[in-house]
Amino acid sequence: CAQPIHLHGLCVRNIAGATCDSDCPFSPRATAYMPGSHAMEEYALSFWIYMGVMSVFVGGAMKKILASHISAAPSLLVWLGLLLVLERLCSLCLPALLGLAVLCAACCLVSGRSSAAQTLSAEGKAVFITGCDSGFGKAAALQLDALGFEVFASVLDPAGSGATELRRRCSPRLTVLRMDITKPQEVQDALHCTRARLGPQGLWGLVNNAGICVNFGDAELSLMSNYRGCMEVNFFGTLNVTKTFLPLVRQAKGRIVTVSSPSGEQPFPCLAAYGASKAALNLFINTLRHELEPWGVKVSTILPSSYKTGQSSNLAYWEQQNKQLIQSLSPSLLEEYGEEYLLETMELFKAYSETANEDFSPVINTISEALLSPRPQVRYYAGKGVGLMYFIYSYLPLSVSDRFLQQLFVKKKVLPRALRSQSTSHNNNNNMLHK
Repeated sequence: CAQPIHLHGLCVRNIAGATCDSDCPFSPRATAYMPGSHAMEEYALSFWIYMGVMSVFVGGAMKKILASHISAAPSLLVWLGLLLVLERLCSLCLPALLGLAVLCAACCLVSGRSSAAQTLSAEGKAVFITGCDSGFGKAAALQLDALGFEVFASVLDPAGSGATELRRRCSPRLTVLRMDITKPQEVQDALHCTRARLGPQGLWGLVNNAGICVNFGDAELSLMSNYRGCMEVNFFGTLNVTKTFLPLVRQAKGRIVTVSSPSGEQPFPCLAAYGASKAALNLFINTLRHELEPWGVKVSTILPSSYKTGQSSNLAYWEQQNKQLIQSLSPSLLEEYGEEYLLETMELFKAYSETANEDFSPVINTISEALLSPRPQVRYYAGKGVGLMYFIYSYLPLSVSDRFLQQLFVKKKVLPRALRSQSTSHNNNNNMLHK
């Protein structure tokens, strides 16, 4: 039998399938000397509590290491190593429950210490934010202005309600600029205006927020114009803005913060066009992060959960999109899927949108942290359930994660018409055979 390892009074042997000898408490010869089932239950309880504490903390530490900037990894690894040493000392020198209590207290202390990191001052720093007509962009402009940043907020409509509210509520430091990120000339005009206002200081932060989801439906049913529309805004538009403003960001050794989506990394049903554009964006931003490391520019990606932004809560818009889709589909494809299938998809999305979060603070706070933290994380999970979703997708079998996404996002009950016909025909044939 392998050498014993004592985990808070519990002797664990038989590592890697070794055969137990009579000294091991779990060997057949030693079972006659066991103190009884009650003691064994206490040992088992202690062991599982121990495993739970260590799994939660080590998993959380590894998540922070993977999500943090590379310069923060050494200090996190040192703290993790010190806690593992403390665990060994508690295991060997203290009773089981007391050792677990000390270990839990140490884990809480280190977690609290790491979360209470210092922040940089916003004074004298400028940020450029895209998509500030509404949603995350407008909320971020309001908060960053309140923190003391000089804010350049790009909008599609300078006379719209969003731009008007920004001018009314913000300080004179905020500048509203008209810019459609899909129009190169407007991007260049915004650059010239920003550069003239900044002078030699450069741009501390570029917040890529502008984005769009133009349709919701099966990949086969989504129009090519939907795919091109998402790519034009979410990928090519953001790509052009980033390349255009990057010299100013490098000049300040600043930050690039991009609001992306989990659908760019996980196969959400009915979001193929939107997800594909975000997948392209994610790869570009991750590549940029590596390339800008020598320049001192830090790059972060924010992955939000479901929020009521843009057209997501505009039910009339989605009804119009569904009507346009039905009119655009070929007769054969519409016959195979059926209008009732398309209608259910739209109703499911409307129901999902109604449950979306209206409080943007988790996303806005992560934008602020990514801009002001001395060591910003590479990835921020903003909102309830996003971390759990990524854990399931990363560590559990694909069958489990696929099932989780289907139950979380769209719970379809109506089959396409052609599949319903096949199912009915199959059942009728079975009934005839039984007769």
